[in-house]
Amino acid sequence: MHSKAPNLVSTRVLYISYTGLLDPLGQSQVLQYVLGLAREHRMTLLPFEKPAALADAARLAEVRAQCEAAGVRWHHLRYHNRPNLPATLYDLVCGIRAGVRLARECGAQVVHCRSYIAGLMGLAVKRATGAKYIFDMRGFWPDERVDGGIWRKTSLQYRVFKAVERRLFLGADHVVSLTRAGVREFERFDYLQGRVPPVSVIPTCTNLDLFRPVPPAAPSSSFTLGYIGSVGSWYMFEEVAKVVRMLFDAQPDARFKVINKGGHDAIRQALGQAGVDLSRVDIKAVSYDQVGVEVGGMDAGIFFIKPAWSKRASCPTRMGEFLACGKPCLANGGVGDVEEDFVQTGTGVPIRDWSDATLRDALAQLLALTRQPGMAERCRQAAEDRFSLAGGVREYSAIYRRLSGQGAS
Repeated sequence: MHSKAPNLVSTRVLYISYTGLLDPLGQSQVLQYVLGLAREHRMTLLPFEKPAALADAARLAEVRAQCEAAGVRWHHLRYHNRPNLPATLYDLVCGIRAGVRLARECGAQVVHCRSYIAGLMGLAVKRATGAKYIFDMRGFWPDERVDGGIWRKTSLQYRVFKAVERRLFLGADHVVSLTRAGVREFERFDYLQGRVPPVSVIPTCTNLDLFRPVPPAAPSSSFTLGYIGSVGSWYMFEEVAKVVRMLFDAQPDARFKVINKGGHDAIRQALGQAGVDLSRVDIKAVSYDQVGVEVGGMDAGIFFIKPAWSKRASCPTRMGEFLACGKPCLANGGVGDVEEDFVQTGTGVPIRDWSDATLRDALAQLLALTRQPGMAERCRQAAEDRFSLAGGVREYSAIYRRLSGQGAS
């Protein structure tokens, strides 16, 4: 078990997440933070785990051992999604009951809530126990549902959750945003004029020990473009496929490498429809701790995300992971701070449209970036400055201490 930092009083924290630790996202964006924070604080964790993930006994035992070794109390609930709204309401009630009970058991001084559903649970915990409440928003969730075509702005669900959003902001003792762009947007909300709670910007962070520059297993003179993560929903993989075809047309020995779980058929279909030679494509599924090794075999990364209004509050996880491994990227602006970060650090090529001319020019710029001396070091430095997991843990730790009356650490 980790020992607490000397001369510091631990804050007792209940961390509620509607994303499970057994999910890939939970591994990178919940568990990694909590394990780091447990070195200084007493962490009790309440996530919702999917039934299929809980059926993996070996994985369950592995994560439980990680939590126990770090001194984290992990109390999970089962996630339900059918039928949609009733299942969510059921989870909400279960989460409130469990959250209040756990907060009282551990004497929680702070309840840290990841996104909107968890935020509602946290507000109830705050009212029942007096714990300070952190709204870790992770994005404008109701507007993401609209921009993603799931809800309409006139729908009851949207109106209800915009009212919920108002309560989450106004009830927060501290708000955490992934992006500076997101803060600029919610500071304009009418009901927050003169009432904006304390705010911190903590981007989607990367474990710089797992993601780091590594020499390829075998030196190669050919160029390998890389892609990691999901391809559906917000990710514009058809446009990525167009760039891959352009790369293959320009460089006959170039390759494309994809690290992804669960979307291999869709990936092959999109690439095939774009006219990509699939014999030059490698698609793999690997465990989270091996993703960084696979990125080491790439020369640059690519990702495109629909630039909807709601995505101004989003920070792509893969951006920090590519940069931490020393790889420049081609991506689009209009999403979080992506364009601003690339321009300020010189580590990527941001685009604003997907015309063939724009894509060809951007690809040429990306190829030129990879040839610049010291590019890997520049990318790594950008990751250390902006996306460090250790830096994010320090920021959260300071928030905990301020809310528990210990001042900034």
